[in-house]
Amino acid sequence: YAHQCCIYLITNPEKTVILGFANKSDEGWVSSMFAHKVNARKDAHSNLLSKKDISNLYKIQFHNVKPECMEAYNKMSDEVQKELHRDADYPCEVVGSWNTWYGEQDQAVHLWRYSGGYPALTECLRKLNRNMAYLAFRKERSKMLISRCNQLLLEFSFWNEPAPRSGPNIYELRTYQLVPGTMIEWGNNWARAIKYRQENNEAVGGFFTQIGELYVVHHLWAYKDLQSRQETRNAAWLKEGWDVNVHYTMPLIQKMESRIMIPMEHSPLQ
Repeated sequence: YAHQCCIYLITNPEKTVILGFANKSDEGWVSSMFAHKVNARKDAHSNLLSKKDISNLYKIQFHNVKPECMEAYNKMSDEVQKELHRDADYPCEVVGSWNTWYGEQDQAVHLWRYSGGYPALTECLRKLNRNMAYLAFRKERSKMLISRCNQLLLEFSFWNEPAPRSGPNIYELRTYQLVPGTMIEWGNNWARAIKYRQENNEAVGGFFTQIGELYVVHHLWAYKDLQSRQETRNAAWLKEGWDVNVHYTMPLIQKMESRIMIPMEHSPLQ
């Protein structure tokens, strides 16, 4: 029609959605471009992306330690974590503990698992707040730290379940700050991409934040050394389909960071 125009919404290269027709003589034709309503999702992102058969909650801690206190910090953390593991009353376990080798220096990273989700976390915190030895540890630890932060995480349903492994290994924690609203798209792409990164048993775990800085993804990888890391990553590019997944996920990223980490002596992930 001569006096009408089509308004298109391009959602992806393969699909074009026509929102409707507007009459150019209508004063509100421009505003009609923004009248499209998106149906609300039927479930939360966390429920769509996380594992349904288990109710694990994870906590990741980043501790920036005074350089002169690093050795004492590692020793004290080792003793306390061993004690917690020996006590069956605490529904938590250390998945892994590391010192950052390349990335932010003089840093410790701890990954905890709470079997039973938020109730397990609450129960653990309640018991720790009555544990005088633990409270003394926290007071002493505070003298060694420059800063600290933590995040509560869920694990992606399609990623490997983190399990203890023997070493020696180095670990890479790749952290992605996503564009808000793109977590589902990220998950859909990585559900396909993860199959390209399994041959050398390098995939340890994949997580996304629930509390703390939001729309953050952590991928944890294990390698024998930096050379094997390079060879493993290069090999992925030779597999048909890996490049496509990278192409579609790169626009979803606002910022990304890589840490190379060395396991602490007591870490279950060696």
